[in-house]
Amino acid sequence: MSRPRPGRAADEPVAFVGERLRTSGPLRAMLRYVFPDHWSFLLGEMALYSFMVLVATGVFLALVFDATSTEVVWHGPYAPLDGTRVSGAYASGLDLSFKVPGGLLLRQTHHWAALVFLVSIVLHLLRIFYTAAFRRPRELNYLVGVTLMGVAILEGYVGYSLLDDLLSGMGLSIGYGAALSIPGVGGALGSLIWDGPFPGGSAFLPRLFFVHVFLLPALIATLIGVHLAMIVRPHHTQFRGPGRREDNVVGSPLWAGYALRSLGMLASVAAVLVLLGAFVQINPIWEWGPYQPWLGENGAQPDWYLGWLIGALRLMPNVEISVFGRTLVPNPFFGGLLFPTVVFLTLYAWPLIEERVLNRGDRRQHHLLDRPRDNPRRTAFATAFLTWVATVFFAGSADRLFLAFGVSYELQVRIFRVLFFAAPVMAYIIARRVCLELRKRPDGHPLRDVDGAVVRRAPDGRFVADDERVPS
Repeated sequence: MSRPRPGRAADEPVAFVGERLRTSGPLRAMLRYVFPDHWSFLLGEMALYSFMVLVATGVFLALVFDATSTEVVWHGPYAPLDGTRVSGAYASGLDLSFKVPGGLLLRQTHHWAALVFLVSIVLHLLRIFYTAAFRRPRELNYLVGVTLMGVAILEGYVGYSLLDDLLSGMGLSIGYGAALSIPGVGGALGSLIWDGPFPGGSAFLPRLFFVHVFLLPALIATLIGVHLAMIVRPHHTQFRGPGRREDNVVGSPLWAGYALRSLGMLASVAAVLVLLGAFVQINPIWEWGPYQPWLGENGAQPDWYLGWLIGALRLMPNVEISVFGRTLVPNPFFGGLLFPTVVFLTLYAWPLIEERVLNRGDRRQHHLLDRPRDNPRRTAFATAFLTWVATVFFAGSADRLFLAFGVSYELQVRIFRVLFFAAPVMAYIIARRVCLELRKRPDGHPLRDVDGAVVRRAPDGRFVADDERVPS
């Protein structure tokens, strides 16, 4: 594998440490590890650094937050809730927002970091899917990444459910209904997790706190560590280009070029998240009020990463499976559990499907990435699959917008039910056609004149037609 030499900037610290710890060989090899230079690889780094901000802010919040359902009378500077009987968890959230110095800043930064963490994972996964970075020998690492996304979604759901406000209480009631819908074991499982019937017993919030603060973060950190180790072991993938082969990596060495650039990325991500926490309000629990089982709010929306689950519950027709008058599969099971299960099983199975079906048993190792146009069927399927999930997502999040334009809720549901089947088909056809058209152009540029001449941009900025002709 050809790797550029890092130069004296790396040699001096390596020699200093190596003389004292006798590790100059492995350390030098590590510092010479080459990272490809392409902006899309920064999506994974953004997720990593958002998680670091999550941990840093979460440590402070965990030391202050009191996850208890015991009722207390809250007194504070927010007059509408002063003197109100609320749970200890909700009172603790209000104290963080109004009494603890810097509490609101850290709470909002923590929430924004969770959103950026998840959106970075999703975009990173899309990049891997569209460029076929999941192929041999990286199938296992791809599965680790998909698992990481699922655990991160669960961690976000548990986190915003801890505050015991009206929004989180409604989210927990939906989760409780989905848990009860599991055939056979739903009732026992719901009672076990919630420590009794909804809204749960005294042990429920402390359990939720333990899962959010200790269990899931440890699992996420482990998955990230495994993911990074499995990236480094076979070396990075890279896009095709001059000097790039299956057995080398062209880019920047870890030290000093890539490390300093990555530290700048860390500082930028942290700074943006802190600025968002300082100036952009998110999850104002004092406006929602404390959760009460008899209260509801039509305009309540969960965080964006749960919108597709809410949409699936809304779009599912009134269908249940019953035998002799006994309901075996309740309605919430289809939207709340079956739909996300199908989504994740499809993601897990795709490397095997592509290897065995689309590529007819291709078992070669691939270190060079595809452009989306290079494999029209994969790109078309990915676009159709993304459109399918996005349609369900908008069904769960666009109701307020539709109502503002006078579209009834019933008509919205009917529109999205049609799009649920039609939109992926249209997306597949359009994406495949675009890929096929781009493959016809030697330079991949979609512009040409009516006679079939390739149009290129001249150094002076003008567009000129070459003599070369392409098939119409």
